[in-house]
Amino acid sequence: MILPFTLQQLRILKAIANEKSFTKAAEILYVSQPSLSKQIKILETRLGISLLNRENNTISLTEAGKVFLQYSERILALCEESCRALNDVKNGDRGNLIVGASQTIGTYLMPRVLALFAQNYPQININVQVDSTRVIAKKVVSREIDIAVVGGDVPEELKKNLEIENFVDDELILIVPKSHPFALKKQKTIQKDDLYHLNFITLNSSSTIRKFIDNILIQNNIETKQFNIIMQLNSIEAIKTAVSLGLGAAFVSLSAVEKEIQLETIAIMKIENIKITRTLSIISNKDCYRSKALEFFYSELWILKNITN
Repeated sequence: MILPFTLQQLRILKAIANEKSFTKAAEILYVSQPSLSKQIKILETRLGISLLNRENNTISLTEAGKVFLQYSERILALCEESCRALNDVKNGDRGNLIVGASQTIGTYLMPRVLALFAQNYPQININVQVDSTRVIAKKVVSREIDIAVVGGDVPEELKKNLEIENFVDDELILIVPKSHPFALKKQKTIQKDDLYHLNFITLNSSSTIRKFIDNILIQNNIETKQFNIIMQLNSIEAIKTAVSLGLGAAFVSLSAVEKEIQLETIAIMKIENIKITRTLSIISNKDCYRSKALEFFYSELWILKNITN
């Protein structure tokens, strides 16, 4: 059977879909725009269906284009995987690795993991992608990411294609400004009712971490809807800065405030009889070829887990 497309045409379609521009896609692929346009026209003719909408100087995928792109990405990912497998055979322990991480992990935990890994395996090149747990999990399923560490819940529809293993526990703590009366009194523990008298700075209500914290507090008979939320920010860094400046209190991952603890710019408050922890997970594709680079990284994660625990 002669296929009605080439790998280059699949790469072109993917680039156009990502960039939404023929010009930018041509620049990324180092081909001329006329050549790129010609290849798309040939592809559509051979398939007998339009893949792209070209209206009002905007480019978008047709329904057929969206379906075909999904298969194109899987085909290209398998091609890259086959090359990695052959490189393993040819080069031994050299290779490339694409690692994923959810937001907080990618910002605060993953850099330390990568630093240790680079010391032991300087010959392995690592590309890190940071996004929401849902996006990262989808990319592991589609083989765009080799292995990932995430903190949120993996969507049910993706679990059947993934190997999911518990990694380490991440404690979520309450921080207040150093100028807060609790901190000035050297108070280490507060009562549940004290929470209703704090001014809270939070992530937005759709945040996975915020939903997780709220659920734990609600399970402990704390009415989070009665909290005085004075500010919602879109990053942990912004929240830490706001707390350090004395604007309010916040729940954050312990791994995110190590620097602030050392510099003593914030104070940690424990809530009587409540400890908020979530289990981070290592996820990988059940059916994906495990390169030597992946095996080495996986081993390093488990060494770190044993040290942490």
